[in-house]
Amino acid sequence: MKFIKKNLLIIALLTVSSFAFGKAAYIQAKAQVAQYLLQDAWEKTLIDQKPHQPWSWADTFPIAKLSIPTTNIERLVLSGASGRNLAFGPGLLLSSDSPERKGYTIIGGHRDTHFEFLQDLIIGQKIEIEDKYGEKHSYQITATEVHNIETDSIIDRGADQLTLVTCYPFNTIETGGPLRYLVHAKKLTT
Repeated sequence: MKFIKKNLLIIALLTVSSFAFGKAAYIQAKAQVAQYLLQDAWEKTLIDQKPHQPWSWADTFPIAKLSIPTTNIERLVLSGASGRNLAFGPGLLLSSDSPERKGYTIIGGHRDTHFEFLQDLIIGQKIEIEDKYGEKHSYQITATEVHNIETDSIIDRGADQLTLVTCYPFNTIETGGPLRYLVHAKKLTT
């Protein structure tokens, strides 16, 4: 009887572990596949500057392409930063300015998928954002900070500023929480 209980416990633990790892793999796969579907919609947007849904039931569309020139990182940015949108890619906070406007742009993303790379960015590094007209806007990272959304408010940094936001800390099992990691950058004049 003791042998059977031990085996049942092992089977139960393996089942729970498989489910947890399977769910994590599903989230990662969905995030990556979505970027391919979004790429097709983005290419159409660059042709006519109009929004194109990446799939028929989508309630968002790509509005920009974010890249880090010193790496192979490219992410399509979606309109809106709701939880549903962030499952597919980083999103522009609708209360902020889009990259082609002279203002303060805020883009949010998940720390365990599309914005995991934020932890590796350094002050002085360049960020590039391509807008729907195909124009590229270059920014230079000026600061990083950990921000508590329960006690701090995001201060408008003024025109020609970009902030990338994700949950913090990185590489933790716990989701949510009040801490956010912010990367601030200033637009470079050409």
